[in-house]
Amino acid sequence: MNDTPPLAEGYEISADPARVDPARVHRWLSTDAYWALGRERETQDRAIAGSLNFGVYDTASGEQAAYARVVTDFATFAWLCDVYVDPAARGKGIGTALVAAVRDHLRPHGLRRILLATHDAHGVYEQVGFAPLEKPDRWMLLVF
Repeated sequence: MNDTPPLAEGYEISADPARVDPARVHRWLSTDAYWALGRERETQDRAIAGSLNFGVYDTASGEQAAYARVVTDFATFAWLCDVYVDPAARGKGIGTALVAAVRDHLRPHGLRRILLATHDAHGVYEQVGFAPLEKPDRWMLLVF
């Protein structure tokens, strides 16, 4: 899929790690994201430091409006995670545009697959080409 949805006017996407607001990202995820509730700030900071990070920013204020991170080897595999859009910015297609930007950023690396997990945003990911696992019985999980 090559369609890249337009980003809402007044916003821009960046993969510049210096632009990420770690305190804001931690607040969003640790208090409002079902998969990261209670996540410690130090853990979030380590996750940011070890990942490819994307942000959506309000062009007028510079404030971060959304976040996504990718864990990848840049050769065969990537895991898209911690995708979050600030409640005040939801409903503008920002999440879809962000995920498409991540996909497009990773495409030139020739990865075999990008994996993600979601409880409630399947439609967002399907719009940019994600589909359910064809053979979920082949995947396993180790939880500590």
